Amino acid sequence: MATALQILRHLAQAPLRLLLWRGPLARLASSMALAEQVRQLFESTVRAMLPGPLLQRALSLDPDTGQLKVRDRSFQLQQNLYLVGFGKAVLGMAAAAEELLGQHLVQGVISVPKGIRAAMECAGKQEMLLKPHSRIQVFEGAEGNLPDRDALRAALAIRQLAEGLTADDLLLVLISGGGSALLPAPIPPVTLEEKQTLTKLLAARGATIQELNTIRKALSQLKGGGLAQAAYPAQVVSLILSDVVGDPVEVIASGPTVASVHNVQDCLYILNRYGLRASLPRSVKTVLAQADSDPHRPHTCGHVLNVIIGSNALALAEAQKQAEALGYRAVVLSTAIQGDVKSVAQFYGLLARVAGARLTQHGAGASVKEDEQLQELVAQLQLPDLQLKGALEAVGGAHLLHTGLTGTNVMDVHFLFLWPW
Repeated sequence: MATALQILRHLAQAPLRLLLWRGPLARLASSMALAEQVRQLFESTVRAMLPGPLLQRALSLDPDTGQLKVRDRSFQLQQNLYLVGFGKAVLGMAAAAEELLGQHLVQGVISVPKGIRAAMECAGKQEMLLKPHSRIQVFEGAEGNLPDRDALRAALAIRQLAEGLTADDLLLVLISGGGSALLPAPIPPVTLEEKQTLTKLLAARGATIQELNTIRKALSQLKGGGLAQAAYPAQVVSLILSDVVGDPVEVIASGPTVASVHNVQDCLYILNRYGLRASLPRSVKTVLAQADSDPHRPHTCGHVLNVIIGSNALALAEAQKQAEALGYRAVVLSTAIQGDVKSVAQFYGLLARVAGARLTQHGAGASVKEDEQLQELVAQLQLPDLQLKGALEAVGGAHLLHTGLTGTNVMDVHFLFLWPW
């Protein structure tokens, strides 16, 4: 993000003719330097995506009646609320949730990255920390974003809490990016090491993230709806901060509160495809055989409410709103920028040249070659919601705003572009 701001500072100094939109809001916006406006947009958008504001928008509690409202659903709280969580942002989410829910919270367990509490203390982010007498137990693990024994202990503690709930209880589940590594619980007799080895072998042979998740879920006690099943018959509300393009709830943290749609045959197909079925550990074969004969599968999650409370799309909507408040005409280029980082960088570079050419004093367009190159890259990236035509039209009369979040296995960076008229 900081890199994007530096790029914008150079763009603001580039020899483009900056014509101001003559509306009253635009005149107000014109009194600020472009770099200052960009930083203001960036910071206001980040503030809106912090755990506190996200939780406050998702949850509302009536202190008189004890009614907890989540979207259009209401739940009665009577010393029956429990909390679990896992992910890189969950410490701050849990702090905000406990602040909101107060004495209604009976107990909680969260799994967060190793060293995160010390990092928050050093950064002075007290709002991201639990109070000294919190009812939430914190486990730190998954150093380097890899499942480890500490994360396994956390996962087992989360499972134990969930399995002790009754039909009168409500389980609040907090999920964010990194949750999969922080919730490792292989089905015995599979060991953590065996599951990790199999996952690494699949990845090394080119398995997709969807294929990896299919295998992970099949071998996990908690992923693929396992946590929801452990909590049954309690009601479950899952608040999810998405780190996956498109926000598929079954993929984020491997979907612990979403029933898996895959079966053993899907797993065997994947293992055959990558030549690993014959060399499977006996423990993995045992678990797959048991799953194939389980009369209760597939599990359902009718007692679960899954809610996306934060995502790239929501961040973009907030940025767009803030830009419009400054007097800009804001156009979201895409909510799903992903792919090879070299191709994405080339796309942004070409887009800058093509848009810049439309902003020159004489209104000259980009060269035919650059236009063709841009269209070729667009076809290569296959972005499902790209608003390229609208964006290029917008630079003729306003400004273009875009924030893009890369997907899995590519460099995670945010871009914030403000195209001046």
